[in-house]
Amino acid sequence: MVLLSVCLKIFFARIVDVSLGSIRTILMVKGRSKSASIIAFLEVFIWFIIAKEALNTPYDSLLIPIFYAGGYATGTLLGIIISNKFVNGIVGLQVVTKKNNQKLIEDLRINGYGISIIDLKNAYQGEKKEMLFMQVNKKNLKYVINLIKSHDSTAFIIASDTKYVQNGLVK
Repeated sequence: MVLLSVCLKIFFARIVDVSLGSIRTILMVKGRSKSASIIAFLEVFIWFIIAKEALNTPYDSLLIPIFYAGGYATGTLLGIIISNKFVNGIVGLQVVTKKNNQKLIEDLRINGYGISIIDLKNAYQGEKKEMLFMQVNKKNLKYVINLIKSHDSTAFIIASDTKYVQNGLVK
């Protein structure tokens, strides 16, 4: 019974410290270094205490490394979920769509999205297309992608995290 409580303690502590590590990494990428450094301190503090306990436990059982690894894996998943829910950001979208897709452009603009448009020509097939550039808040990304797909199911969409935006229109 005591072995199980040690294993569960290790498991849940690893979930916390690895989740913090995932959040810290995303904050660093977004340039929020003060928040990231505070989280780093907590993350390593928890890790040190739990690693010490896992290595110095009087029990010689394979359950300890299994629970340690399981906490790590679960913490990674949970950290990603938490980061996606709570760490807001801006996503740059590049959309290659068929030429003169005015209804798509109108719908995006009606919904408050600023768009820059560049004419493209596919040299291989001779097709004329357009590339739409826009910046979107991460929380609206699924909506915008679904809106684009509803107008052009073959649209080529690239989404990438944006670290800095100045001027322009970001909804």
